[in-house]
Amino acid sequence: MHLIYKMKVRDIRVRHLEGCLEDAYIISDRGKDKGKKRNASACVKARMKSVFNLMFDYAVRYDIVKTNYARNFEVSKEIKEKKKREKKSVTIFSNDELMILWDNVDKYSFVDMILIGIYSGWRPQELAILKVRDVDLDGDTFFGGLKTDAGKNRIVPIHPLIKKLVNRCYEEAMELESEYLFNDSEGQRGTVMTYDKYRHRFEKIMKRLDMKHRPHETRHTFSTLAKAYDMKDNVRRLIMGHAIIDFTDRVYTHPMLEELRYEMGKVEKWYPYGTTPKFEAEDGIDI
Repeated sequence: MHLIYKMKVRDIRVRHLEGCLEDAYIISDRGKDKGKKRNASACVKARMKSVFNLMFDYAVRYDIVKTNYARNFEVSKEIKEKKKREKKSVTIFSNDELMILWDNVDKYSFVDMILIGIYSGWRPQELAILKVRDVDLDGDTFFGGLKTDAGKNRIVPIHPLIKKLVNRCYEEAMELESEYLFNDSEGQRGTVMTYDKYRHRFEKIMKRLDMKHRPHETRHTFSTLAKAYDMKDNVRRLIMGHAIIDFTDRVYTHPMLEELRYEMGKVEKWYPYGTTPKFEAEDGIDI
């Protein structure tokens, strides 16, 4: 526990915040490193700095402090360089891997959740907290979203490929009397599917099926599939909860639900031509 834990916000200065970033670590509570100290990565330290910025923004706004000391310093050059080195490349699911997932959807739990993520574009965190009340089986839509203004409260068409899987999850949720679409009926800490649970289940499935992917790569895969089948860019961004960059599209064009459904329907089960395209990152886009 760092000394700032017990400090009053008005007493915290730059040196305290810098020290907290420098010393940051956790004690692992699972896996082979359980009970061992693990220093925070550069990416985690950068996120901590962002949290400090927001906390002091709040404190200034409500006259708790007069100065935002968190914004009076930058993360060190060393942290920035380490963050660049730590940034992992993206590997989308290949055609062969998509086939393996479909072949195993009825064999292993949570494969259905992975496929629903791939053919809907939800962030893993968004997928984990989708509520039954926000799934319209008659209208074939999901409603939800997190993170950005463009991402919140958005409608995502249910792709015909995953309709059966969504129906099954819906029925299971009703049987469990759960308010959430996805549940962990075997969970030792309740049935609610948190992001941590999803990540853990995801990693187990990847290991079992001999794949190497991270949870967010389902979303990268959706974006790549959508581009491969020429989904309109502004529709793809709306479905994924990204801000529409083009001024004309943002202000004057309002795709109706039928257009969203039509564009979603363009996406097929595999990449065209039997070839897995290379994922292309988009500058300024939070995937």
